Amino acid sequence: MNYNELKNISIKQLKGVGEKNAALFARLGIESVYDLISYYPRAYKKLPALCKVCELKEGEVCAVKLKVSDDLYFKKTASNAVTSVTGFDSTGKVLMTFFRVTYLRSMLKTGSEWVFMGVVKRKGRNFAFEMPEIHKTYEYIENLKNLQPVYHLTKGINSKSIAKYVTGSINELGPFEDKLDPEIIKKFGFPSLSRALSDIHFPINEEDYIFARNRLAFEEFYDFFIQLNEIKKNYNRLKSEYVFLETAEYERFKSIIPFELTAGQNNALNDIVSDLTGGFVMNRLIQGDVGCGKTIVAFLAALLCASNGYQCAFMAPTEVLAAQHFTKFKDLIERYKLNLNISYLSGSTTQTARKEILNDLSLGSINLIVGTHALIEDNVEFENLALVITDEQHRFGVLQRNILSDKGNKPHILSLSATPIPRTLASVYYTDLQVSLIKDKPSCRIPIKTGLRSSQNRVEGLRFLYSKVKLGQQAIVVCPMIEENEDTNLSNVTDYAKYLKELMPDDIKIGVLHGRMKNNEKNRIMQYFANNDINILVSTTVIEVGIDVPNATVILIENAERFGLATLHQLRGRVGRGSLESYCILINGSGKEEENDRLNVMLESEDGFYIADEDLRLRGPGDLTGIRQSGDMHFKIADMYRDRELFVKAKEYADKKYL
Repeated sequence: MNYNELKNISIKQLKGVGEKNAALFARLGIESVYDLISYYPRAYKKLPALCKVCELKEGEVCAVKLKVSDDLYFKKTASNAVTSVTGFDSTGKVLMTFFRVTYLRSMLKTGSEWVFMGVVKRKGRNFAFEMPEIHKTYEYIENLKNLQPVYHLTKGINSKSIAKYVTGSINELGPFEDKLDPEIIKKFGFPSLSRALSDIHFPINEEDYIFARNRLAFEEFYDFFIQLNEIKKNYNRLKSEYVFLETAEYERFKSIIPFELTAGQNNALNDIVSDLTGGFVMNRLIQGDVGCGKTIVAFLAALLCASNGYQCAFMAPTEVLAAQHFTKFKDLIERYKLNLNISYLSGSTTQTARKEILNDLSLGSINLIVGTHALIEDNVEFENLALVITDEQHRFGVLQRNILSDKGNKPHILSLSATPIPRTLASVYYTDLQVSLIKDKPSCRIPIKTGLRSSQNRVEGLRFLYSKVKLGQQAIVVCPMIEENEDTNLSNVTDYAKYLKELMPDDIKIGVLHGRMKNNEKNRIMQYFANNDINILVSTTVIEVGIDVPNATVILIENAERFGLATLHQLRGRVGRGSLESYCILINGSGKEEENDRLNVMLESEDGFYIADEDLRLRGPGDLTGIRQSGDMHFKIADMYRDRELFVKAKEYADKKYL
C-alpha cells in the first residue's frame, strides 16, 4: 500500500475509535491513519522485569504479577471516586489504590491475574501502589521484548492507547511501498519503510531505533530537496517582467529615517536594490538575528516597489505579527507622507472590509497589502504584484510561499528569517536563494541579561519576575508541555498558570497560550498581551514567533534543558524589544551538571549564529527522543543540526535526479 494513501483514511475508521476518542486524537493533530503512524514517540522506556512481592523495593518502579483478592472497595463522591483492592502472590500482598477510575469494579474480578506496575510505597507493614498501570500478563511479557513508546499526550488518552492503535494500523494496512530508490536503501543500509515505521514506535533496542530514525529523517530531507529542486527549475535566472528604478520617493525616505542603518542593513538593502534593478527575478533571503532590523529593510524594499507603480504583498505567520507590521508600516507612511496605499487582510477581516480590499487589490489601487495566510486564498487577485515578502519564512511551507508568488507574473521574492543557521548548513538549505546576512544590531538595542537557575531556585526567579511586573512591565513564562502527561515531571502550561494565580496577588492578570488553541483564540490572547491586558503570559514555544511587545522585559523558561540552544535564543528574543532593560531566566529542571555546561552558552553570547554553531557542535547523535526538540524548520522527525550528515547526503541524492 502507498503510505501517503493513509492520509485519506480517517482515524474514525479504526476499530474502537468512536467520536469521543476521535475528538481526543484531533487535539493531538491526529485526524487520519497517516497522522497516527507518523505521530512519533517523544521518548522511550524499558519496562521493569517481573518480580515477586518479596523482591519489591520501596521508591522504585516495579512490576509484579498478582491475583486479585476479594476485598475490593469502591466509594464515589461528587468530586472523586476511590477504588482500593489487594493483590497477592505466594510471597506476600500489595495494597492498591485508584482514583477517578470507575470501571475497575467490573475489571478486577476476584481471582483474576494481572501485572501491576508503579512506584512502590509502604502502607504500614505492607507494600502499596497508588494508581499503578494494569497490564494483561501475556501482553506485558510480550512488551518486555521492546522499548515502550512515550508520546506527547492530552487529557483522556495515554501512551498505551496510542501504541495499540499504531500497532493495529501497521499490521492491518502494511506493508507499505518504498518511495526511496533501492540504490539509496542499499547504500545506507536502511530498513524498509514498514520496518522503520514499526521500529520507530517499538524498537527492540537503541540500534534498531537509530536505523529507523535515520531512514525516516533521510526521507524527510530527501522529499524536501526534491520539492525544492522543482521550484528552482522555475526560478533559475528568470528574466523579470518588472522594471525597477531607484525613485525619488525611495531616496527621500531613506535619507530622513530618524536612525542610521547598520552596515549589515545597508549591505542587505544594496543587495535587494541590485536584484530589483538587475533585470532578473529576485529570490533573496535576509537572514538576521532577532532584533537586527530586518523589518525596516523589507519596508524600504516595499516602498521601492510601490513607488515604481507596482504592488507588494507582505505575509506574516500569525495575525498578531501581521497586525504589528501593518501598524508600524502605517505609522511610517502617515508620519513621512509616503505615497503608499496600505491595507491589511487576515482571517478575522470582516466580509464587508474583505470585499472592498479584494476589489481594490484587483484594480491595483492598494499597492502594499500586509496579511496572513489569508493572502494565498483563491479569491485574492492582484493587478500587478511585483514583490512578495514573507516574514519568518521557515514558518511557511514551500508550497504556501509558491501559491502567493503565483498570484503575480513571476514576482520578485524576498524572505526574512530570524532562525540562525550555521553557514555550513545554510549553504545546503538555502541553495535556491541568494542570502544576505545581517549580523550586527542597532546601537539602541540593550543586551538582554541572561541567568541560569536550578529548579530549587525557581522561587527566586519568580520573585524577580514579580518585581518587574509590579513596576508595570510584563513577563513571559515558557513551559515545554501543555498539560500534565504520564511519565514526566516537566512543567506544563495548565498547572503552571494555576500555580502562578495562587502565588501572585489577585490584581496580576495571567494569560495562557499554547498551540492546541484555535487560531482566533491564540490571536486574541496575544493581542491582550500586546495591549498590556495580561501581565504574565504562560505559554509553550508557540510564543517563539509572532509577538513583539516592547513592555515585555522578563522571560522565564522552565525545563530549558529540553530545548535546543537555537530555540532558547529565539525565545529570549521575545523580550528586549524596547528601551527597557530585559532579562532571560533559564531553569534547568534536570539538575544535571552537563546540562548547565550546554546552557551556559546562552550566558556567553547573544549572537544567534555563534549559538547555532555551538548547538551544532554540542549535539551528539542524541538519546532516544523520537521527535526533534529544536523547533525550527518543517521537519517532523529530522533535525538539520543533529542529522547534518544525512541532510547533506539527502541533497546530494536528490540533486542526482536533475543531472
